[in-house]
Amino acid sequence: QVQVVESGGGLVQPGGSLTLSCAPSGGIFRFYAMGWYRQAPGKQRELVATITSGGSTNYADSVKGRFTISRDNTKRTVYLQMNSLKPEDTAVYYCNSLNQSMNWGQGTQVTVSS
Repeated sequence: QVQVVESGGGLVQPGGSLTLSCAPSGGIFRFYAMGWYRQAPGKQRELVATITSGGSTNYADSVKGRFTISRDNTKRTVYLQMNSLKPEDTAVYYCNSLNQSMNWGQGTQVTVSS
């Protein structure tokens, strides 16, 4: 089964930027529609950005205009560029296919705080 590894999180001040990466192992990556999810303390996991195999993207209203999802099929990697970060973006960020068929990874912690 496909395993994912997320990286790139950290501590950033409000208004700052981070770029997350996700590298699934196994499977035919270019065929997967992928998504970035996040889970804040005490809240359910939510889908924040998606990208189809063809490169079409969609975003949750809460991140629209600030986050950008992209993919590099040659590197088998999905990225999430996060700009103008807010404290409410603090969460553990995960990636998975849109049908959540991959094993969930450990996620990467993003903390937005001054």
